[in-house]
This record gives sequence, structure tokens and C-alpha cells, in this order.
Amino acid sequence: MLLLLPYTEYLRRVVEPRNIADIALVLLLVYGVLKLLRGTRAAPMAAGIAALFFLYWLSVKQDLATLEFVLRNGLLYIGIAIIVLFQSEIRQALITFGNRFRMPFTRVHRGQFGEGVYDEVVLASTTLASTKTGALIVIERNVGLKNVSDGGVQLDAELSYDLLVSIFNPATPLHDGAVVIRRHRVAAASCFLPLTLNPRLSKNLGTRHRAAIGVTEDTDAVAVVVSEETGLISFVQAGEIRRGLDATTLRAAIFDALNFTPKKKEQPAQLPNGDSETEEIAPV
Repeated sequence: MLLLLPYTEYLRRVVEPRNIADIALVLLLVYGVLKLLRGTRAAPMAAGIAALFFLYWLSVKQDLATLEFVLRNGLLYIGIAIIVLFQSEIRQALITFGNRFRMPFTRVHRGQFGEGVYDEVVLASTTLASTKTGALIVIERNVGLKNVSDGGVQLDAELSYDLLVSIFNPATPLHDGAVVIRRHRVAAASCFLPLTLNPRLSKNLGTRHRAAIGVTEDTDAVAVVVSEETGLISFVQAGEIRRGLDATTLRAAIFDALNFTPKKKEQPAQLPNGDSETEEIAPV
């Protein structure tokens, strides 16, 4: 309606704080949607839907009766088609929006557990990799994984190196599936995760890696994968996988993903003569 007003009146209405806020919110919404679509399989689908709308507009303008009839009846179901085709993207967008919306009202957590818990995961992963024992460890973050953990074997046990190595031992009944870590505890084992539908993934990635990518696409969780075939350690976050990690890079990846700052080792105090103040240990 503003466009129908005279030019001066239109400018006066636009510069009102309410209208400026209205336009800014619309721009932010459009920018957020485009940012979520960029680089995903939803981008070409969105382009195809936009092309259909363009053809419909063209058929109306040029009086193409047959094309207009076909598109008009087809576009009636476009809303349902968008929900079906973009269900994972819509879910991820709502999760992202919810996390960003509540961020100003909640305290930022610098990591969810103590530093030692991360070391337990890293040590267990490297041990399992050395024996080429397959493993899948999922670390829950802000988005709950209760629907995933409820489908597995409930443990609610203190997280430790021994527990993780025991769970993924091929001789135990719990080795098949994923372990879900919630805070400093193992919530459940033998959990089955949704597989990713990304067609661009390498054919070399097996079910375990595709499950890790799938759960990180649907939630903000991170996952550690140990390949049973190659013994390689992989770290998965937001649907992106990093392969061939060692203990140092895996630990750094977990710390970086969970916004946890590791404690720095204290440097020995310097004496006036330049020597370090260290404790002498008598030889045994």
C-alpha cells in the first residue's frame, strides 16, 4: 500500500521507526533463509520452485491458458511439497533459530563437562583405532537426543575410558550402534541414528559414518567415529566430516566445537639467576 502513495508521503512513511524495523526484520529473515539454503540440496530445489512460479506468472501475463491451468492446479500443493522436500532443512532452521533466540537470555556455557571427560573420549577413541575396532560416540549439546537415547539401552553411567572400550568390544552385545554422551555421563548405548541422505558423500563412507553425519545434520551434536576397516578417527560436526585425526587434533576439534578452553600448564617460576624453580626427584 505504501507504493500507491505520493513520493514524498511514501518517504515520510518509510523513515518511520516502525517501518524501518519492519523492513530490517524482513531482510534479516530473507538473509537467514538464503544462508541456510546455500550449499545444501535444498538450493537447487528452491531454484526449481522459483522457476515454476516464474512460469506461472509468465503464463498469466501472456495469456497461455493451458500452461496456466496446469500450473495453477499444481501450485495448490506446493506448500505440502515444500514441507515434504525440505523437512530436514526446516527442522534445522527452527533449531538454529531457537538456539540463537535463547542465547541472549541464557548463560553461555564454556564446555559441558570437565576437561578430563574429553580426555576419556580421546583416549578411548585412539585405543579403539589402534585395534581397528569400530565405534561411534555422539556428544549431546543444546539440542536433546532423548528420542535417540530412548531407542537404545539405557545406562546413565559415569563416563570413563574403560566403559567406552568395553561397550565397543565386538564380543559384547552393546557394540553395535552409537553411544550417546549427555554431560559427563553415558546416557545410552546401542543407539541407532538417522542416516544422511546427502548424495555428494563419498562411496567409501560406510553406515557408521553416514549415521554420524545424519545426527549432526538434524541436531547440533558432534560425533567421533572410528572406522572398523581402516582404523581412522573422524570427527563430525554440522554434517561436515574430518577424517584421519590423531589424539591431538581430535582433542582440539572437540574443544573447539564445544567452546571449551583447555587449561594451560603452569610454567615454572624463574629464579633471579635465570634457573627454573623445579622439584628434584631422586632417582629410584
